[in-house]
Parts: sequence; C-alpha cells; structure tokens
Amino acid sequence: MFISVLDLFKIGVGPSSSHTLGPMVATNDFINRIQNQQLIDLNMKGAFIRCTLKGSLAFTGKGHSTDRAVALGLHGHLPASLTDKDIESIVKPIWKSDQISLNQDLSISFNPTKNIIFDKGPSLPEHPNGMVFDLIDRDNKILFSETYFSIGGGFINTLAEISQLQAPLKMEPSTSCKYPFDSADSMLQMAENEKISIAQMKFDNEIEQLTEKSLNEGMDKIWKSMQACIRKGLQEKGILPGGLGILRRAKGLYDDLNNNPQSANINDWLCAYAMAVNEENAAGNMVVTAPTNGAAGVIPAVLYYYITHEKGTIEQVREFLLTASAIGGLIKHRSSISGAEVGCQGEVGSAAAMAAAGLCAIRGGTPQQVENAAEIALEHHLGMTCDPVNGLVQVPCIERNGF
Repeated sequence: MFISVLDLFKIGVGPSSSHTLGPMVATNDFINRIQNQQLIDLNMKGAFIRCTLKGSLAFTGKGHSTDRAVALGLHGHLPASLTDKDIESIVKPIWKSDQISLNQDLSISFNPTKNIIFDKGPSLPEHPNGMVFDLIDRDNKILFSETYFSIGGGFINTLAEISQLQAPLKMEPSTSCKYPFDSADSMLQMAENEKISIAQMKFDNEIEQLTEKSLNEGMDKIWKSMQACIRKGLQEKGILPGGLGILRRAKGLYDDLNNNPQSANINDWLCAYAMAVNEENAAGNMVVTAPTNGAAGVIPAVLYYYITHEKGTIEQVREFLLTASAIGGLIKHRSSISGAEVGCQGEVGSAAAMAAAGLCAIRGGTPQQVENAAEIALEHHLGMTCDPVNGLVQVPCIERNGF
C-alpha cells in the first residue's frame, strides 16, 4: 500500500479533519460531479441541493462546524484555500444567501439553515461519518445523489468506493512502490534485507509518484505551517469560540516557562507547544492534520522542541516526517485514524506513535527501535474514547494532546 506523506499531513483549517475538512472536500466534489455529468443542462429552475448528515456528523456536527464546512464546500471553497483567510467574513454572506452559482448563467437553490439536515437516526452501516447529498428538482424528484464518508484525516470515500474496499481507504496499489510494505513485519523485513532506514524506504516510494524537488518542497511547506501554527498559538489569548468559555492557556504556560526556564522540563515545553496548536484548531484557524485535526498538536510539538531546543536540521525534519508518515500509513491501512470510528487511540494514539517513531529515527534509532517506539506510544492510549463535551474539539481534546 502507499499513502503519501503529503496526503497524510494536510494543511487546512480547524476544528476537525473528519467533521470539517472531510465534509468540505465532499461537498466540493459533489458540485464538481454535477458539473462533470452535465446535469446543469437539465431544466434546473426550482432545483435545490440537500445535505443529510448521519451518525457522528449529525450528533456533533454543530460543535465541529460541519454545517459551515458543507456550505463553504458547495460555494467552491477548499480547506487549503482558507488558511490565510478570515473565514467568518466568508461564511456570513453564504449564510444569508440561498443560491449556489454553477456557472455564469445558472444558479440553484441552497439554504444552509433549511437544506442541511442533522439526521440523528441510525448511522449508515459503512462508517459513522456519513453524508448524503441530493440534487432535487422542483417536483421533489432526485436528479442526482451521492453518499460520502469522512473517514478521518480529511480523507473521503463515496459509497461505491467504500463498498469495494476491505478497509475504507484510497491509496495507490503496492505495485507502484519500490518497497510495498503493508505491515510493520514486512516493513522491518524489507529494512533488514536492504540494510536501509524506514525513512529512506518511504522516500524511495514517494519519488516513484513525484519528483524529489516536489517532495522536499511539500514537506518543507508542511513544517513551515506547523511552526506558524505553534507560534501563533503561543501569542494568542482570550476565550475559545463555542460557548464553553474555555480560556486559551498556551500563551500563559509559554510565558511562565520563559520567565522561569530553570524550573522547566521537557514535558512543560511540549505541553505548551501542543496546546498552542490545538487551541488554534479549536478556534478554526490554520492547522496541519497530523494525522487528524483533533490530534494535530502532538507531532508538531515534538518536532518543534527537537529543532528549537536541540538544534535539529531541515534534513532531520524531513526524516522525521517520512518516518512518521510510514507509521501513520500503516495504522490507517490496518485500522483507522478516525476518532468517530475507533476513539481517541485512533487519533492521539496514532499521533503519539508517529511522533515517537520520527523522534527515534532522527536520534539514530534502528528500524526495529523505531517500530518499537511507535508500538509503545500507541498501546498506552487504549481505552481513550472520543467523547468531546458539546461536540467541540476542546474538552478533553486540547489537554489530551499535551498529555
């Protein structure tokens, strides 16, 4: 199996990769399918779009801004295009509008308040994060319909795609890779046979799909975005949106550490960095899925600490990200990174495993030590369920990243 480091780490916006990024990508895809199938040539007068959210998306969608994501996606926005935008200023006119422009001459009806349905009945059997989009004519006849599943980390599948796969994944076949490992056992065996690191195997697999220049530029952009997110989170203060009255604490922790560095330990710094990221995520700002939004603080915090406090290099950043993505790809392939599907272990447990693997690698660990580090980090998150208060990615989501 192959899943790129540039796909596993996505630059987007908060608060949730499965409940915000995935639905935004899905709705954008639905509009594109309508246009590609030339449905706009039909008599569309009086037609409208309806989105029915199922399962976890229905129960926690309000707190995760799923309805906002759906509306943004239908109006042509994608997560990466919103990272430097004032999202609130974009959402306000969309919420007042009841039309979506398909082209210069044609618009169809969509009212976010009326046409987004939070269906709290039974979930779809394939996955707890289901969405059904319908294009409906003025006689209430469905002209076109598509079902999507947001499977974690901003990844989506249609009903046809998820039904054809043993696990709900879209990845390149193993034949496209020089080192087609699909388990920790096969990864370690290939590393032993070739006398090569996990990062080098991952690198060789990546450049089968894209150029070395594109790969390095992509990883460097991911790292710059992680740094920007941490630094912004360390400067912000105030109350997080959502109604729980959660006070931002990362800046206070960071200021205390800088004022009393002699009493600070590694865990103190890591906690401040991780919480800075997840407070930014909770505020709906720019964040990198690592491998999800809800667990986005762990990997940047560990890497930022190493580079800042231990004077790491850009080459080590790339080695860290390649190693971490190899472990993240295995977890996604053999299980899931979706909190709605497998709880906090699938999110923050995966992130901890990926961070442990990356850190072990850049400190000179062997492939066996890297795999063991990932395993130790993952197994101790057993039993952590995904049960955020009020459906907001704040309590206990921010703290769990620091822990």
